[in-house]
Amino acid sequence: MKNKVVLITGGTSGIGKALAFAFGRAGAKVAFSGRRQEGLDDTALALATAGIDNVAIKADVSVEADCERMIQETIAKYGKLDILINNAGISMRALFEDVDLEVLRKVMDINFWGTVYSTKYALPYIKAAKGSVIGISSIAGYRGLPARTGYSASKFAMHGFLETLRTEMLYTGVHVLLACPGFTASNIRNTALAADGQQQGETPREEEKMMSAEEVADRILQATIKRKRDLVMTSQGKMAVWINKLLPGLADKLVYNVMAKEKDSPLKKK
Repeated sequence: MKNKVVLITGGTSGIGKALAFAFGRAGAKVAFSGRRQEGLDDTALALATAGIDNVAIKADVSVEADCERMIQETIAKYGKLDILINNAGISMRALFEDVDLEVLRKVMDINFWGTVYSTKYALPYIKAAKGSVIGISSIAGYRGLPARTGYSASKFAMHGFLETLRTEMLYTGVHVLLACPGFTASNIRNTALAADGQQQGETPREEEKMMSAEEVADRILQATIKRKRDLVMTSQGKMAVWINKLLPGLADKLVYNVMAKEKDSPLKKK
C-alpha cells in the first residue's frame, strides 16, 4: 500500500473510518468523503495526528455531480487513484407493506447509485493504475432479509453491478472485490430509516457482541492486497450464504426467526 491512493466514501464513521486508518497505516494516502463537515474535520485531524496523509471531501454520493467532483478533488490532490472503496451506505427497517416508498428510493440512491456514480468517474484512473474497485456490501446482498427490503435490494443491485464490472474488466488488470461483513458494531442501525423515513435512533441488536469495525477493515485491507474476488465475514454470514444456496426453504424460516428476535421487530414472532 505504500504511496497508493485510496478513496473511501462514507469515511467519517464506522467501517469507513476504520478503513481510512487501516489503509493509511499500511502506507496509503487517504481521500475520504462524508456529508457532515464536523465529521470530516474530526476524522481528518485524527488521521493527520496518526501521521496519515489525507484529504477530506464533502460529498453526498447520491448526487452524481458530487461524485464526479469527489474524484476530481482526489486527482487534484494526489495525481492518481489506485483504490476506490464504495463504503457509504444507509439501512432501513420496516415491512414492505408499511414502508413509504421514498425510503426505498433514498436507500437505493445512496447504496446502489452512489456506487455506480463513484465507480463511473473513478474507473479511468483505476484502469490506468490497474487498481481496485471495492464494494462494501452485506450478507443482505446474498440473502434477502425481512423488514430490510430496500437495503437487501440495494445490496443485490450492488452485487450484480460489481460482478458484471469484474467480468468486463477481466483482461484490464482491474481488481473488483465484494466485501460482505456480517453484523458489525457501527452506527448504521441507529441511522437506519423506519417506515416513515425517520431514523430509528436506537439499535435493535446487541452491538457489543458484533465484529468490530477495525477487524472488518483489517480483513478488507488484506483481501485487497491479495486481490480477492469475494470476502464473506463471520461464520453466521457464511452459513447464511450456503444454506440459502443449498436449502432455500429452510433459509426462509431460519432468517425469519432470527430477524423476528430483534428488539421491537415488525415481524410476528414464531
